[in-house]
Amino acid sequence: MKKDIHIPEVYDVVIAVVFEYNDMYKTDDWNAYIINKKSVDLELVVIVSQGFSEAKTTSLFRKKLDVLPANSFGKIELMQPELFKLNNRFQVSFFEGNTLFEKTFLLKENTIKESALRMIPELRKRGILAN
Repeated sequence: MKKDIHIPEVYDVVIAVVFEYNDMYKTDDWNAYIINKKSVDLELVVIVSQGFSEAKTTSLFRKKLDVLPANSFGKIELMQPELFKLNNRFQVSFFEGNTLFEKTFLLKENTIKESALRMIPELRKRGILAN
């Protein structure tokens, strides 16, 4: 029975945490983004994020995007630096055509830091990509 279930592999969709300047509040903020590198739109994108460790678990944060256009990105959430001591999980589900895709991205504890920042071409900003 299980062998008959086909779970399609997700590719060209990534989660990034970016360190950027906020013009409105004149602060440096950490923001999570979803990047669609595909040449097709993604529909009904649902992202559920949560921080966790053996001793602590944060509440769930949910974000829905009706459409994430091809070769684009969308902001998910502002991330507080206190969360970086925890593992941060982003569970992403979306439709591509009539097929449902799902993938869990993980940023391990203490991996979100300024020394780990790399240029993310799609965003034209420095950040960290989740696995």
